Amino acid sequence: MTIKDIARIAGVSVSTVSRVLNNHPDVSEQAKEKVLAVVDKYNYIPNTSARELGKASSDNIGVVVRGMSNPFYTKIITAIGSNIEKAGYTMVMQQIGSSDDEIMTAAMMERDKRLQGLILLGGKLDYTKEQMHCINVPYVCCTFSNEYGNLDKTDYSSVCIDDNQAAYDGVEALYKQGHRKIAVLLSGTDDGSVSQVRYAGYERALNDFGIAIDKDLIIEINSYNIADAYEGTKKWLKKNRDFTALFAISDNMAMGAMKALKEAGKKVPGDVALIAIDGIEASEYMNPVLSTLCQPMEEMGCEAVKLLVNIIGGKPNKHIMLPTSLREGETLKF
Repeated sequence: MTIKDIARIAGVSVSTVSRVLNNHPDVSEQAKEKVLAVVDKYNYIPNTSARELGKASSDNIGVVVRGMSNPFYTKIITAIGSNIEKAGYTMVMQQIGSSDDEIMTAAMMERDKRLQGLILLGGKLDYTKEQMHCINVPYVCCTFSNEYGNLDKTDYSSVCIDDNQAAYDGVEALYKQGHRKIAVLLSGTDDGSVSQVRYAGYERALNDFGIAIDKDLIIEINSYNIADAYEGTKKWLKKNRDFTALFAISDNMAMGAMKALKEAGKKVPGDVALIAIDGIEASEYMNPVLSTLCQPMEEMGCEAVKLLVNIIGGKPNKHIMLPTSLREGETLKF
């Protein structure tokens, strides 16, 4: 499909389509809506670097980072960058917001930068074949897998932890400390993200330990942001729910929650035990030190590049699941 086709279907001029695609302000809202509706319906990807098409190939590997402010990605990106360079390729990185479309971003990068392959760092877990048809190079899902989508396992690669089991292990650690009223802080229970998988692990653990699921102990904030975790926990604490422990699905959330708990006069530990998943550097320097299930960040980045380079070289797709390690910290004590 070309912009001429879009203009014909939308009933506008080619110049109008061009202005919409280039975000020019001198376009009416009505015309803009018509053009964008066609673009969305036909999954049109504008080619903003036509001059690149003259090149036979490139050595570029694209990295799309979903969630610009997430400190968890720092060590992974560093590992990815150094290993891409060691493999003789050039890294082209694009950071996007947590609510942005990483697939469309990746497709545009593929075309514009003549990519040999892609690493999607962070993403949703429910990709469909229809969504992914616009990606025409090998890609690796790093830190997540396609848990809820309909992709064939042989069509892509992934490297991640067992998020369900990590959540189970976190709840089990609290249970072994004597806790039975365990709250959970997450983005959502069915949002198609890693939050949903970790909630499933939390739920499975409670069921195995004979603890009934209490909806009043579920704190949903629709975000992974530390400030949102702080505000969400602060608001939830005003409901005066009876609990002795909190499982946060990420270190970032746990740090926000700890501030809210302290402001509410609750000692961590002592009044409330706290555990999370990730193992980011900042959480190790908190007071008290956060107990968390650490992900092998550097290894993840290294394995993602190794997988992708092998696939580019003709090897089949592969899925790698890495173990976590418990940093006991100080917030786990009863």
